[in-house]
Amino acid sequence: MVTLIDDRNKEVNVPEKIERIVSLSPAITEILFDLGLGNKVVGVTPFCVRPVEATKKKKVASYGYASLEQFDKIKPDVVLTVTGYQNTVADQLSPHFPTFSFRLPSSLGGVIDLAAKVGIVVGKEDDGRLLERKLFDFMKGINRGRERSVYFECDLGGQVTFGALSYITDVLRYMNFKSIYSWSLSEWLKPDNEFIKSADPEYVILEPKMFSARDPNLVEKIVESRGWEGLSAYKNKRIYLTPGTYDFFAHHGPSLITEVLPWLEKIG
Repeated sequence: MVTLIDDRNKEVNVPEKIERIVSLSPAITEILFDLGLGNKVVGVTPFCVRPVEATKKKKVASYGYASLEQFDKIKPDVVLTVTGYQNTVADQLSPHFPTFSFRLPSSLGGVIDLAAKVGIVVGKEDDGRLLERKLFDFMKGINRGRERSVYFECDLGGQVTFGALSYITDVLRYMNFKSIYSWSLSEWLKPDNEFIKSADPEYVILEPKMFSARDPNLVEKIVESRGWEGLSAYKNKRIYLTPGTYDFFAHHGPSLITEVLPWLEKIG
């Protein structure tokens, strides 16, 4: 066993040789597959959809609940989670299984750092560093464009936007999209429609709820319901829905860099 200190400052005794991994974070699941450990992943959540092979793994928990009976059957060597919304599950599982919590990134650099940290915990240090370098190298080829203002909104069971403490705000800023809520010293917050209209962003990016069907008239419906006809973003046809039916910005795995940055480059 190796004793590590996780990002909740808790001691975790991790086996030196790990054969059975449960990942309760979509981002960590994606990293594990990128590290070549997909065959050792024995349990995930329904939200672990990257890569597609992850969807075939056994679903053993959700963000806020885990069945100890399921875990007793699987007998994982280690359970990997992220801090914040998964603290309750980590507390539930840690007395029974080695449970390591990684800090939820607050910046683009933190997203890349997570790849290296996961590699260290699961005994793939070199591969984690190589993945880290690969992501840095990928970013070098991205055209960041001119500076412009943006309003970003995600449906997480309700309208949510993000402030200065969120990696989403940092990713947008890296691509020279300055969020109209970048002044807010918060990770996330409920948006104010009157403020949005007064800020008059050049771009609006909307991320519908994960797994939801994409209504082709959704943008027009939102514009009409919120009185956004006067927004510069609407007049210039710069209101965008994120592609696909999965989390896009609301996912902090490697694809945040390899998929989201090129998409921002394209619309910018």
